[in-house]
Amino acid sequence: MRISVIIPTKNEEKLLGQCLAMFTPEIKNKFGLEIIVSDGASTDATISIAKASADKVVIHEDPSRRQTIAEGRNRGAQIASGDILMFLNADSRPADIDYFLERVRSRFSADESLAALAVKVQIEPSEEKLSDKLFHGFFNQYVKWLNRFGMGMGRGECQIIRKSAFEESGGYNNSFAAGEDFELYNRLHKIGKVRYDGTLLVYESPRRYRKYGYARVYAEWIQNGVSVLFKKCAASDVWEEVR
Repeated sequence: MRISVIIPTKNEEKLLGQCLAMFTPEIKNKFGLEIIVSDGASTDATISIAKASADKVVIHEDPSRRQTIAEGRNRGAQIASGDILMFLNADSRPADIDYFLERVRSRFSADESLAALAVKVQIEPSEEKLSDKLFHGFFNQYVKWLNRFGMGMGRGECQIIRKSAFEESGGYNNSFAAGEDFELYNRLHKIGKVRYDGTLLVYESPRRYRKYGYARVYAEWIQNGVSVLFKKCAASDVWEEVR
């Protein structure tokens, strides 16, 4: 099974190079990877970095409106040729790329009814604080139990979806500035199995939590989640960049 890694970007020159560097020629050949960067009209060096390393680059070129991350992911998926779509944020990385991809491929190969996987997320070890451990320890369990009870939930840092299920679902809702990850996984669990796999570990940058604090970030997540669940729309009009 081929895997398409789709990385949505907007002014990610600081971190995109590190993200792309994980996908060495050896890793790409071993797992049949293609790397796609879907850019939301960056004004820094993001696009040139992407073109130097990614297999495909798609760029939002309509200056009259801002592209949502949902639309960016969908545009990447449209040009993907893989059987599995792995949506990975530019500030996130699998802890062990070889194990991660092997595990993903084996789980989807072994169970044709599996529509999507949710992963465990922690802060980069070199930057991790006690508050990070406590928050993410709780939130990973929250994601785990939501999936166990059939709600359908996946962290936006990394979402892994069978392409056929993604296409059947219609993909992300382009109008959502936030909460698009929860909304899609909620629909996917009606198509096939959505499972949390705690052995699939992804590290993310703490930049948003350092700027706003966990109380504000969590409040925004909950507000958007409730709005998606009951109003079928996001509460946030714009999801602010933190670079």
